[in-house]
Amino acid sequence: MKKAAMVGATLALMSLGARAQSTVTLYGIVDLGIDYASNVSKASNGTGIAGSGGRLFQMQSGVPLGSRWGLLGGEDLGGGLRTVFRLESGFDAANGALGGGLAFSRNAYVGLSSKQFGTVTFGRQWDANVDQLEAFTLNGQFGGWYFAHPNDMDNLDNGFSVPNAIKYVSPTFGGVTVEGHYSPGGVAGQFSTNSTYSAAVAYAGSQVSAAVGYLHITDPSTAVAGYVSGGGFANAVYGDALAAARSQSVLAVGASYKLGAFKVSTDFSNTVFRPKSGGANLTFQNYELSGSYQLTPALVVAGGFTYTVGHDDRTDTSPKYEQLNLLAQYALSKRTSVYAMVAGQKASGDAPVAQIAGFNPSSSKRQLATRLGITHSF
Repeated sequence: MKKAAMVGATLALMSLGARAQSTVTLYGIVDLGIDYASNVSKASNGTGIAGSGGRLFQMQSGVPLGSRWGLLGGEDLGGGLRTVFRLESGFDAANGALGGGLAFSRNAYVGLSSKQFGTVTFGRQWDANVDQLEAFTLNGQFGGWYFAHPNDMDNLDNGFSVPNAIKYVSPTFGGVTVEGHYSPGGVAGQFSTNSTYSAAVAYAGSQVSAAVGYLHITDPSTAVAGYVSGGGFANAVYGDALAAARSQSVLAVGASYKLGAFKVSTDFSNTVFRPKSGGANLTFQNYELSGSYQLTPALVVAGGFTYTVGHDDRTDTSPKYEQLNLLAQYALSKRTSVYAMVAGQKASGDAPVAQIAGFNPSSSKRQLATRLGITHSF
């Protein structure tokens, strides 16, 4: 009897030990705010309705930080090896709808992580540019969607994640991290169709950080859930080029410098949409400079300016956009913050109208958007 009791106690302790080696964390963010925009046109089936511009007052979810919930976990396999997984779903806090209509629209992956050799994961994930370059943009640090480069043409505001991705992230040596992914298209007899790949190298120091990365997408209108026109939303910046594109490529470079409470960041991206028929590319370059200052432990102010210039080979035209972004954020606690943000855009050159990411285009060459919001993390 005593022997049986000892065996039972041993098995119970072993079970407790096994559970202690596995971890699962439930986490999330709820972001909700009220927006005012100066001039927003109506659209039908992704086509803007001429002369329909008017003022807009709305409630919107997930602007500086996408509203989401997720499960993050892993299991210690011994010898420095660990199983890792993440399931993360976006949602609309204003009406409770699922993000993108998917159960896990942001991330759904599993893999193995080694302290010595790095991490390999499989599933829906962010590309290397999002992981390593987004942090140098103002939208990646504070403002999110509305501060993105016009309609997030370079995905540096993580407008889409990549399905079917095989991703590798190296250990960090001397502040340097290397990352890359490849996603097979899954179409029989067409190896490159719907495929994507990316690669990035990043350095993170105590004051200076920098990164460079490249993303390539074949058939972007079907391979990823990009910023296409449709469903009543009109993308006046590059919607037609994206719909007709055989490929989309993004080269991005970023750097930052931090001194005490002050941080300055800069980034550059070059995005090219190449059509299926070949020959007539649409290219955009984005130049951004931003800074932030921690006025008090609870209050931070930030601002940035983006200049965008494009060239359409088909029409030999050059659309241009200038956007100024400002934000003030106050932490009520470690988990809850309130904020105010303003974005103003001016279109020039051959750009017919202004369009701040997240809104339908203006009916003129100017557009202004303001927002008061609250963010809570758990």
